[in-house]
Formats: sequence, structure tokens, C-alpha cells
Amino acid sequence: MQTVTTIGLDIAKSVFQVHGIGGEGEVVIRRQLKRRHVLVFFQKLPPCLVGIEACASSHYWSRELTALGHTVRLMPPAYVKPYVKRQKNDAADAEAICEAVTRVNMRFVATKTPEQQSCLMLHRTRHLFIRQQTAVINAIRAHLAEFGIVAPVGRNGVEELLAVVADPSDKRVPEIARACLAALGAQLRVLKAQILEFDRRINAWHRSNQASKRLDEIPGVGPALATALVASVADPKAFRSGRDFSAWIGLVPKQHSSGGKDKLGSISKQGDRYLRSLFTAGALAVIRYAKIHGTKHRPWLTALLARRPTKVAAIALANKIARIAWAMMSKGERYKEPVALAA
Repeated sequence: MQTVTTIGLDIAKSVFQVHGIGGEGEVVIRRQLKRRHVLVFFQKLPPCLVGIEACASSHYWSRELTALGHTVRLMPPAYVKPYVKRQKNDAADAEAICEAVTRVNMRFVATKTPEQQSCLMLHRTRHLFIRQQTAVINAIRAHLAEFGIVAPVGRNGVEELLAVVADPSDKRVPEIARACLAALGAQLRVLKAQILEFDRRINAWHRSNQASKRLDEIPGVGPALATALVASVADPKAFRSGRDFSAWIGLVPKQHSSGGKDKLGSISKQGDRYLRSLFTAGALAVIRYAKIHGTKHRPWLTALLARRPTKVAAIALANKIARIAWAMMSKGERYKEPVALAA
């Protein structure tokens, strides 16, 4: 068999597709593998370039194949799609991956460590619990509204409704409905306890990581955003500039230019929605603090708030914070206060 130099590996849960080519681009391997045979197959091959789409379980397979001596490159699926010829199937996907990984201008995804993936799992699980908590609160409010019982928006309003449910002397709520609402109330208390526990775990991970503690020094960046950044960005130097990093998060204007005329719209909202929401929340916190305590030490923010609405200014500030965070991560530096603020 001819020597394999490049392989496109289309991964899945059980069935994997391999497409391998030689030094001159000729097809050498085109076969299907069961999951249990993947590592055995690659152990028998000489070290080669392996391309994989950056999807579920891709970081695990990247680490495993790298340990066998292969050079693994992860690629965003959107960048692989243009190389698919005609019909969509596993063999065509593997061939497209094999061709895309050889492109000189292809953008690759850095492989995450198990520690980074574990931290991201903390964030995703906590975010899931928050969504479930919101759903339970909305259900309690909606059910009680059917009996004419409403409460103000906010945490205190929910506590008022739960007090009504817990009061057996309140005859506005039928017994069957009370049992259902009591179950929802118990579920809400469990979710709140779980969210607090995950907050403690995130803070503990933050205190144990030096890069996360450095990022926490940036105004508008707290433990949640700092840990999410460290866990999400495996290699900050994969981005050429702070603007590329901000564009990856989706905080730069969406461009629709043609004929030499530049047209910039609202932000692209591409990339990681969770990171973008944390950056925006941090920027809004900085603006709220500035409005209460004054912005004389931050002339850039003062001028921006004078000519733009608060939320527009928050997006611009989030973009600025993202660029500062990238510079600190890529250079390993600590946060430096602006000269006007330091004075």
C-alpha cells in the first residue's frame, strides 16, 4: 500500500469514515471504521496529517491521535462545507475534510485540554440550571395567574407566590393545584441550591488558575467571564489580532460592502453566544458604575456615552474589553490601568 500523508476523518458516535491520500494527492484509503477499531487503525499508520471537524468529541479524538504521533488539525464545519461535492454522505464529508485540511489559508481550532473542557462543562451545566429555573418560575407565575394571583417582577415576587402556595388557609388555590405548585416550588429550591454550588465550583477553579486571576483584574471581567475565557480559548495566539478575537466572539460590525463602498451594520452575533453575553453584561456593569460614581477618569467612555445610547456604548465597551483580554492572554501580561485613570 502507498504511504498515506493526509487523512480526513469524519467522526460520529459509532461509525467513522476515513479518506486518505498520498503525497501526490492520489486516493490511498477510503473505508469505514467502527468506533472500537479507530485507534487500532491509526496505530498501524505512519505519522501523518489528520483533519477533523471541530464538533462533538473532536477534542478527545484530537488528543488521542496526537498521542499516537499524528498531526491533528481541527476545523470549523462551516469552513469544510464548501469542499463537499454534490451529495451529502459520510464518504463525501471525509473527502471534503481531507481536502480542506491541506489548504494554506484554512483556519484551525486549537485542541482543548480535559481541564478546559471540564471548566466549560461547569459553565454549561450552570447555564442549563438557570434556564430551567427561569422556566419553573414562569410556570409558577402562569399557573397562579389562572386563579387571579399575581406578584411583582423579581425574586421577592416569586417568594410572595410561594408563600401563597404554602398557606393552606388561602382558599384561592384548589388543593390539586396547590400540590402541583408545591412540587414546582420544591424543584425551584433544588435548582437554586445547584446554581449556588456551581458558582462555588467556578470560583474555586478561578482561584486555582493564574491566567483567570489576571483576567479578573480587567474592569467588567469577573470570575465567570475569566474562567469561561481561559477554558474556551485554548491558544490565544491562533488569533492574529484583538480584532480577530473580537470578531470570533461576534462583537464587531457585520460588513456588507461592495463596489468599494464600505457598509457596516449591527454586530455580527457570530461565534460563542455565551461569551458574548458575559462580555456585554460586564460592560453594562462598568457603565452602571460609571453613571453612579462618574466617568471623569475614563474620557473615552464619557465621550461615548454622550453621543450614543447606553446599550450601543455597552457593545463598544465589550469589544474593547475583549481586545484587552486577548492582549493579556496572548502576551501573558497583567492589566494596566489607562494613564488618565492611574493618575
